[in-house]
Amino acid sequence: MKQVTSILKMFSLALLIVGGTACTGNFDDINRKDYEVDKNELGRENYNLGATLRGLQGLVVPTKEHLYQFIEALAAGPYAGYFGAINPWTTKFETYNPSVDWQDKTFSDIFTETYPLYRDLLDQSDDPVALALAKLLRVAIMHRMTDMYGPIPYSKIVDEQGGISLAVSYDSQKDVYTQMLKELDEANAVLKDNLTLDTEAFRKFDDVYYGDISKWYKYANSLKLRMAIRMSYVDPTTARQVAETAVTAGVITSNADNAWLTVEENRASMIFNGWSDHRVGADIICYMNGYNDPRRPKMFTTVKLENKVGGQTVQVDGYAGVRIGINVANKDKVKDRYCKPVIATESPYLWMNAAEVTFLRAEGALRGWSMGGDAKTLYEQAIALSFDQYGLTGADTYAANATDKPQAYKDPMKTYSVAAPASNITIAWQDGDDKFEANLERIITQKWIAMFPCTVEAWSEYRRTDYPKLLPVEVNNSSGVINDEVAKIRRLWYPPREYSNNPYITEAVNMLGGEDNGATPLWWDKKPRNP
Repeated sequence: MKQVTSILKMFSLALLIVGGTACTGNFDDINRKDYEVDKNELGRENYNLGATLRGLQGLVVPTKEHLYQFIEALAAGPYAGYFGAINPWTTKFETYNPSVDWQDKTFSDIFTETYPLYRDLLDQSDDPVALALAKLLRVAIMHRMTDMYGPIPYSKIVDEQGGISLAVSYDSQKDVYTQMLKELDEANAVLKDNLTLDTEAFRKFDDVYYGDISKWYKYANSLKLRMAIRMSYVDPTTARQVAETAVTAGVITSNADNAWLTVEENRASMIFNGWSDHRVGADIICYMNGYNDPRRPKMFTTVKLENKVGGQTVQVDGYAGVRIGINVANKDKVKDRYCKPVIATESPYLWMNAAEVTFLRAEGALRGWSMGGDAKTLYEQAIALSFDQYGLTGADTYAANATDKPQAYKDPMKTYSVAAPASNITIAWQDGDDKFEANLERIITQKWIAMFPCTVEAWSEYRRTDYPKLLPVEVNNSSGVINDEVAKIRRLWYPPREYSNNPYITEAVNMLGGEDNGATPLWWDKKPRNP
């Protein structure tokens, strides 16, 4: 693994490289080959603008394979119950003892890759739509970071003159959310004024909506709704106001408006299909097996499982996931025993879909908020949207199923099986005020299935609500810091190099209200729980 320095050092290096601020002012001209265009020529064709916008898009869910692996497959994915590692690492996120360089990767790289691009875009363009999209993308990127760590540098990074520096103090997570919601409102105001802008204006620079500003506007409102629901336990008054405003303005309601990032080559596919370091987690497979969920063939590959037929043991195609937090001695012996996600080099990256947004509205309605429908209807609409996304019918029958429950985990390797299922929640809605918590579990569980593989979002919702109920990790190397039987990991901690190189790290830790470790809850993690 490549060693990574602190945010401050890495950012300084990135500014020098990207900004070309070396002592030789004409460095680019001296080193430019005759057939290469210079920055002015690129600028005339708006290639610089396109490169920065597309670069920012590639960081919302990281498209670089190593960065995707660290954040999505190694850290947030296991914590969400989505993925498990089968490489024989003994120090890793899912056993709560990642190595120092792994900790650096999940923290430093997003900052050091995002802000040179963001700074370049501010320098290159005064187009209000381009700036609004950049602002929206920064929120989308950094929202995931604050939901993994808590306090981060944010509001002071861009100064009044448009300069950018990471050598600034941290913001509390509450202040980060406040600033992000303000910036989403600012971006939305511009997008709303340009809903009918010709798609050709940004089509070449936009691999999500291909220049359709009306769809970006819905995405921005949907992101506001996501953040509002996240605040529901810590600040329900503001949460309701933000959520209702977002829904009234217009959120994603159709799969045609889903936020997918299309790429020339999905580099994440090599992580599962080439490197074979990871497989689908036991948790999501157990839920979907128990529900006999028809989406499984669209989401997961099959494996050969033993089954009794007429008293004989036979091999049948089925679905099995890997238990999170196990130690694997030889991945070649287990890689064909657990399912892979269905992902190919041409697959797009999912940011947000209509099903998730409609589940968000269902939860808001369950809480008594005005969400454009009642909770039961929105819940069932969300399930139908998920089925439609995969080209399936039968959502009504699935949503009415009041019998099937999650399956107990049966390890095909016969090592880590668990006798009882993690939850007994059924699918069908139950009427009555006394069913609030059960229906909340239904909403979050079905949303968790529908938004696979949005790892950071799924892990965040688990921490906020305690749903879906997940199996404890098999091996817990946190030295007693995290009691996984009571509460799984609540956040990632700052890497050791930040303590050596970042003068503001102490104030960041003070903002946490607890120790800088995986047991300290984030600002919005305030659901009332029994001691």
